[in-house]
Amino acid sequence: MLATVTFVFLALLFIVVKLVLIVQMKEVCVIERLGKFRAITPPGLHFLIPFIDRVAYRHETREQVLDIPAQSCISRDNIQINVDGLVYIQVMDGAKASYGIEDYRRASVNLAQTTMRSEIGKLNLSQTFSERDTLNETIVREIDKASDPWGIKVLRYEVRNITPSDNVIHTLEKQMEAERQKRAEITLAEAEKESTINLSEGVRQEAINLSEGDKQKQINEAHGRAQEIAILTQASAEGINFIAKAAAQPGGEKAIKMRLLEQFIAQTSNIIQHADVSIVPSEVAKLEGFFQGMEKVTQNIQGAKS
Repeated sequence: MLATVTFVFLALLFIVVKLVLIVQMKEVCVIERLGKFRAITPPGLHFLIPFIDRVAYRHETREQVLDIPAQSCISRDNIQINVDGLVYIQVMDGAKASYGIEDYRRASVNLAQTTMRSEIGKLNLSQTFSERDTLNETIVREIDKASDPWGIKVLRYEVRNITPSDNVIHTLEKQMEAERQKRAEITLAEAEKESTINLSEGVRQEAINLSEGDKQKQINEAHGRAQEIAILTQASAEGINFIAKAAAQPGGEKAIKMRLLEQFIAQTSNIIQHADVSIVPSEVAKLEGFFQGMEKVTQNIQGAKS
């Protein structure tokens, strides 16, 4: 009797378990009835017909990240590189994901690898680094187009690592070293050129400054000589006027004669003192003729005054 009750209880429990279906928020279930697709159950509580309905597939509706293993690719310039990445997908149609492809995850990974090889082959090695965003967008577009019958949506693709082969890396290192050496030589040449230009500019500016200095010096000297000549001329004119005025005064004529005689005697004495041979002008013996000559000079000055 106890065994019968236990059996009935277990049978009822089994039927209840088969009857009630609870679907979580993160998933959808594909229900088959007698082996035929019946419905896709959204999240919540659902009732099934035991032994007739069954949950054939469960699919994650959250965004899924699939790792793309590293694979060897050949760029357009025939350089071998290893590329890996990540692809982000989401199940949009549970029926297509169940019946359209055997394993949409594995199919997505394989499709991403083939698409990546194809797109890498269209680019040079340098472009694979500089145009990574464009490469990602192209791969997403191509995968999404091909995976539409599987009921999934490719959200984005990220190239993770681009690694050239060891030989390529060695060649690139040598090339970068040559480029650095070239830039250093160019920089040194530019520095020497700039130094030469600055030096020549300095010499040129120094020559200009010296020339300007000499020019200004000559101008100043010319101005000085002109002023000196003007002052001497003015002094000579004033002296002549003064002598003429003095000659016109009473006794002025005698004073001029006396002054001239003093200067004549002083100059004659100076010549005699410093000369080895004394020469006395013959006119000294005839002072009367000398004074007559001085009188004519005085008359000429007075005539110029009048």
